[in-house]
Amino acid sequence: MAMKDENGGLLNQFLTFMLGEEVFALDIASVREVLEITDITKVPRMPDFMQGVINLRGHAVPVVDMRIKFGMAEGERTVDTCIIITEVDTGEEATLMGALVDSVREVLELPGETLESPPKMGLAVDSSFIKGMGKQNDSFVMILDIDRILSARDLEAIAPMDKSAGMDNAA
Repeated sequence: MAMKDENGGLLNQFLTFMLGEEVFALDIASVREVLEITDITKVPRMPDFMQGVINLRGHAVPVVDMRIKFGMAEGERTVDTCIIITEVDTGEEATLMGALVDSVREVLELPGETLESPPKMGLAVDSSFIKGMGKQNDSFVMILDIDRILSARDLEAIAPMDKSAGMDNAA
């Protein structure tokens, strides 16, 4: 979501969060809400990064552990641990997903001219999920592309769960 600053330049708004010591950000337009950590129901045979599902006002919402998704060690859950509910565009429809993070920091407004393209890191590192880099004080904030992190392929891993549940009851 872009706003105008006092000089008429575009300001981009991002929700910043922590994974370990690193600061990441999501475009505020893709964020629906932030929840305190709650019970996550494990789902058998899911990828490691898929923690399970939570009940969000009567709907099962899948939760991805962002640390594991990024190849980091699983984090200890604290009072700051939370779930960012995001809307992911799968190409066919928007789907709600939860992103488990260490903590949420703030909504950051960055002028468009301070945003840089994602760094080229060679073939060994997949940086396709990085939308860009923002500067905050003397450090960088990695701006993530939630639609690429939580891909349609990840969502397909959940689909067999729904179908098999119905088939088991029919047998």
